[in-house]
Amino acid sequence: MALPASSTGTEQGAPHSAPDPPFNPLVPAPPVSYPITTLEDLGSRTYFNSYHYPFNVSSVPLSSRRLPDRGRILVCHDMQGGYRDDKWVQGGNNPDAFSIWHWYLIDIFVYFSHNLVTLPPPCWTNTAHRHGVQVLGTFITEGDKGTVICNKLLATKESAQLYAKRLTELAVSLGFDGWLLNMEVQLDKQLIPNLLEFVRHLTEKMHSSVPGSSVIWYDSVTIDGDLIYQNQLNQYNKPFFDICDGIFANYSWEEDYPKLSAAVAGKRNYDVYMGIDVFGRGTYGGGQWKTNVALDVLKKDRVSAAIFAPGWVYETNQPPDFETAQNRWWGLVEDSWGMVQTYPKALPFYSNFDQGRGHHYSINGNQISSDPWNNISRQGFQNPAWVPCDSFNGESYSGGGNITFKGILSDNSAYFTTRLFRGELPLGSSPIQFTYSVKSGGSSKIGLSLEFSSPENQQNKILLASQDATYESLSQFAGNFTKVLISHEVSNPKSIPELGWVLQENSISMKGSTLTEIHAVCYQEKPDTELPQSPSEFYAVLGHILIKAPGRTPDFPPASSWIVEGQYIKWGQGSQGSSSKSLSIKISWKFKRGNGSPLYNKYNIYLVELARSESNDSMQRLGKAVQFIGTAHVGAFYISKLAVPGGISTIRFIIQVCNDYGACQELDKSPFFQLNVPAKLSAMKVDAFVDVDEEATTIAIVRVVIGKPKKKVLKREDRAKRCNGASPPSDGGSDLWEAGVGSPAVTYALPSSSPFGDVVYPHGGSLLLPPGDCSPL
Repeated sequence: MALPASSTGTEQGAPHSAPDPPFNPLVPAPPVSYPITTLEDLGSRTYFNSYHYPFNVSSVPLSSRRLPDRGRILVCHDMQGGYRDDKWVQGGNNPDAFSIWHWYLIDIFVYFSHNLVTLPPPCWTNTAHRHGVQVLGTFITEGDKGTVICNKLLATKESAQLYAKRLTELAVSLGFDGWLLNMEVQLDKQLIPNLLEFVRHLTEKMHSSVPGSSVIWYDSVTIDGDLIYQNQLNQYNKPFFDICDGIFANYSWEEDYPKLSAAVAGKRNYDVYMGIDVFGRGTYGGGQWKTNVALDVLKKDRVSAAIFAPGWVYETNQPPDFETAQNRWWGLVEDSWGMVQTYPKALPFYSNFDQGRGHHYSINGNQISSDPWNNISRQGFQNPAWVPCDSFNGESYSGGGNITFKGILSDNSAYFTTRLFRGELPLGSSPIQFTYSVKSGGSSKIGLSLEFSSPENQQNKILLASQDATYESLSQFAGNFTKVLISHEVSNPKSIPELGWVLQENSISMKGSTLTEIHAVCYQEKPDTELPQSPSEFYAVLGHILIKAPGRTPDFPPASSWIVEGQYIKWGQGSQGSSSKSLSIKISWKFKRGNGSPLYNKYNIYLVELARSESNDSMQRLGKAVQFIGTAHVGAFYISKLAVPGGISTIRFIIQVCNDYGACQELDKSPFFQLNVPAKLSAMKVDAFVDVDEEATTIAIVRVVIGKPKKKVLKREDRAKRCNGASPPSDGGSDLWEAGVGSPAVTYALPSSSPFGDVVYPHGGSLLLPPGDCSPL
């Protein structure tokens, strides 16, 4: 049974469709993730020439790639063919986009599609790495087309090694952790030695380039070249298993197959990943809401699990809503398998409970955007509490999420707790500091319960109570804790007091102990009366948690430490009146001391519009002083068709640097790029576009006219200027001349895949065309 394509049901609220053909990866555009579809493109490394490539590099490293010696859970993403809302590298505007936030139940995440080379979008790699999960891409051949590809791929030992090297280079460059190999084709037996060489060489290259990486073989073609799914590890597929890091067995296994496979694997029993199709197509136990039936068998027989297409919950619109159904389904996995990831493990530790989607976005308790959004890269550490939550519509202290506690708290239940995190954080002799944000109504309060284990296995439970608590008000349940500490309120000059967020802080020293669990403790102030109290409504919001060493404060480099540039600047006529304009631009930045700073992987991008005062020469800010426009996770951000109102003379883009524990640089100290708005626009028109050659060295000839179309052209001597970065002379004057019939035009050599049309261009700006070999003809 082949890896099935998941249902193609309607995507929920998708804000975009796939790029309309022809998709030209050389042309500046909102960056997207996309697969490689031909062996020729893989072999020639054309992906690295793509405009989109630098945006697709993941920015969050994986702390450890070493897989544990226990049963593991591999999750194979396959969701509506892949590259949906997640393909928009800078995020989209669909708050209902598919997401996974149950990373504490996952060891390996595979991004899958039915394209030849499936490259994981960086949003998945970023958040998976943040949670300690490996990410694999997919190499797949299937059908008649796949047979043709394999014949070329496996023609010689050298060709097999070449393409293995190309796959390794992609994983290393984009920052993911290996490959799932799915060769679902019938092969001539003579090609099998080269197939084995392909698998062996890829595994060796990955291991040497990325220690701890994984190459996993899918149960497809056999050692005899037959496409016969074995549904287990046996003599027909073990030769592949022996030279890579594991096997993903097909789904149609029977109850004794896991045990038989474990016996064949010997000491590598946990490298056998038995497939489970969540859609239930021929899978043991039936999948869907009975997925745990198969998981229970695999757990018992000491092998690993490969869960395929958990997007079933989303695609089939399981009731009552996606979040509730998603939590319920993953609850089956946890009940069967238990947690496989724990955090916190190291300092600093920060979580704002963001799921990577929402209806608003906040920083330091201040809402800076009310627009709907999705961007899995923004996802914070996730908790397994599944408490009543209104995270997408309620307030957020940071990002777009929170944990909202609401319900009825009776007099008989003085408090209730729910686990937020299960960790393995060893403590030294220095104290650690806890900071958390709370917004509550009435007498509702939130504290933190911290559980520690000492080297002697002594258990201690410490309550960090809210800043206005008294020991008397806590007397009804304080005896359940080893120690009670009253937190103190922290002044936050960046937050607006009227919004109601309170920052609470406490320090604690537990030398030699390990922090094992963090719980939220919800309680209400005890009234000063002996009379029985009726049940009362509880409402409080937990915005974030930060654990760090005391005294550690953000130390951001000054704006002068950065080189900030504007590239691919393109002006157009706006839609808000004759004086308005539109702007497309790529902004890039890097640390002066090297190619970017490894300390930062998140940047908030803001826009400030300035106008020259009529009464004096000073710049005045118009409209919203600062407008949030997005978040970058690499040192670049692309803005497409930004509306620039009339009257604006200067635009400033601010790059706000953020660290791993929620702190962001002051805006007035952040690096920025400033751009003058042209007073008027002149036209640049392409008169000719001729393909000369269709090979990798393809050249196109274009005739460019600047100024009034077919009236003026550049002087002959201007042809010698390099097309990428050349500056056209100003309109009028001796630099331009009237062009009559038969007059010579300026001819540039450009990549033939660059699509040009009528565009408008500012006087005196830089003529920025797609990169490539732009030597004049």
